[in-house]
Amino acid sequence: MTTAVLTNQTFGGLDWIPQFVQTIDQALCIGCGRCFKSCGRSVLTLRGLDDEGNLIDDDEDDEYERKVMTISGQQNCIGCQACSRACPKNCLSHLALSL
Repeated sequence: MTTAVLTNQTFGGLDWIPQFVQTIDQALCIGCGRCFKSCGRSVLTLRGLDDEGNLIDDDEDDEYERKVMTISGQQNCIGCQACSRACPKNCLSHLALSL
């Protein structure tokens, strides 16, 4: 059985393989928001971490150690990788979709 990878073409006719966001390394993330600003698809959310490294559910809580980006709408990702190109710390990983 062969596995096919989702492919497409650019406007100029070049082959393009979408790479969908999979993970964000929260140890590397500095919470700058550049990836969030580059994504118009509501895929990412900035969230607080407590002093033990746990994500805080209530963003109104001022008891966070620092903020990091999280994947909140992975189903909305179109595989453009704009978030990765905007990230100064290279914390996002992507994967091609196999059909």
